[in-house]
Amino acid sequence: MLKEKIRRLYSSMAFNIIGGVIILLLVNYAIISAVSLSIFSEVFNTEYSTTSYHMADTATTLINGDHLDEYLNGEEFDEYIQTKSYLDTYCSRIGVSLIYVIMVDRSDYGRFVSVFNAVDNSVDNSNYTAWELGHRRDTTNDEYRRKYREVYEQAVPYETVYRMNTTDGQKPHITTLAPIKDSAGDVAAILCLQRPISELTSARRAFMVRISLITLMAAAVLIFAIHVYLKREFVQPVKKVSREAVRFATENTRGKPLGRISRLDEISNLAQSIDRMEEEMEKYIKNLTAATVERERISSELHFARSIQRNAIPNVFPAFPDRTEFDIYASMTPAKEVGGDFYNFFLVDDDHLALIIGDVSGKGVPAALYMMIVNIFISQGARMGEKPGVTLSFINNTMLENNREDMFVTVWLGILEISTGRITAANAGHEDAAICHKDGGFELFRTKHDLVAGAMLDIEYNDFEIQLQKGDKLFIYTDGVPEATDIENNMFTLDRMIDALNEKKEDTPQAVLENVRHRVDEFAGEAPQFDDLTMLCLAYYGD
Repeated sequence: MLKEKIRRLYSSMAFNIIGGVIILLLVNYAIISAVSLSIFSEVFNTEYSTTSYHMADTATTLINGDHLDEYLNGEEFDEYIQTKSYLDTYCSRIGVSLIYVIMVDRSDYGRFVSVFNAVDNSVDNSNYTAWELGHRRDTTNDEYRRKYREVYEQAVPYETVYRMNTTDGQKPHITTLAPIKDSAGDVAAILCLQRPISELTSARRAFMVRISLITLMAAAVLIFAIHVYLKREFVQPVKKVSREAVRFATENTRGKPLGRISRLDEISNLAQSIDRMEEEMEKYIKNLTAATVERERISSELHFARSIQRNAIPNVFPAFPDRTEFDIYASMTPAKEVGGDFYNFFLVDDDHLALIIGDVSGKGVPAALYMMIVNIFISQGARMGEKPGVTLSFINNTMLENNREDMFVTVWLGILEISTGRITAANAGHEDAAICHKDGGFELFRTKHDLVAGAMLDIEYNDFEIQLQKGDKLFIYTDGVPEATDIENNMFTLDRMIDALNEKKEDTPQAVLENVRHRVDEFAGEAPQFDDLTMLCLAYYGD
């Protein structure tokens, strides 16, 4: 129960909208805080660095730059003691950890010697030990070396070194490097003032607290205002529209008009669109009911037409179970409910087998009707014992007598003399047959194609012969096989068809055709079938 309530809460439009607003405000808060902190830190760092320099610059006025060498040599001792006392007092008064004066070896700035060193460990709970006069030490790193050089060469008025991540156990701090000049204006030494950054950290923390409180208060007020506005002008009106849409989808009856339910034009327009949709949908349902009845009638008639077309051609196999001289198998797969391809085979007499395959121009019901008529005419002509060429000439002229739709048909018609294996055939613009000899593979038996039937009166169709030996196979087909395409519009091609035939050349005609169909389907993949696929295979065994 609790899980269901939580699921409904998460799927609630109000929850998601208000939640999205809160997330956006929090993201905005994070961005504003980050930018503000960055700006504040930059300004504070600059101010901190500047004030540190002023402290260091003031300290340099306490030191006589002309007597530094004397101090190191033990001379001007009283003056040295007095100056050191001033520096110690100044260090304690201004709240810095260290004030020290060094003279750097200007040959490579890699070493220095301490002149003065004032320490106040109470400032940051540090543990510095004051260097003695004359204490020598290597420069800490390249950054210090570079900045020493810039100060000595007076390239900058002062330098600041930030030590945020210390490795010597000391607290984070900044060190300001200020020049000590002699009476000639040359830099004689560098005064280093080390100041803890605890003030900077404290200031950042206080700034972030103030920014957070202000931003969160503003966000709370804004969220409340947005919540009230969205709920009144968006969420509740959309819920009304949603409930009405669900009700209409369930009942399919018009309800009370929603009208203008929000000051937002988009929401009101949506509500009014729902009102109009209900009105139009009610009319549509009535029309759809009538159209569905009509479509079911047409579908039923198409199914019946497909059944008639399928029964108009041989479809029971084995076709001649009592004949051992040959085996035959054929298949037809229309691209639509019914198609324009056809095949036929029948015994003209005990020693002659007619083989027919054709392809009517066009698809669908008109092509299917035309196909059945052509098939009947060709079958009648073949049964009368006419040569294939004569039969096709008769078909051509007959089609042209009442061919107002300008339809035509390609036909391959052959008569097998069973006792000899000789086929007499004629080709009206159809694909070349493929022959497989017993000890070889399938290959195209190319002949000159005559004109398609139904295109021009009084065409003479020429006969040609194919001699089959025992164990040979004949394969005839329509162009839907080599011209099958994949989703990239590449064709299956005759070469792939021959390869597929040769994969099963030793098998039965049924296995040969099934393998070709499998290879076509495999090649086409998800591409829709755009043309009829019709094939016939004959295996000749002789007496």
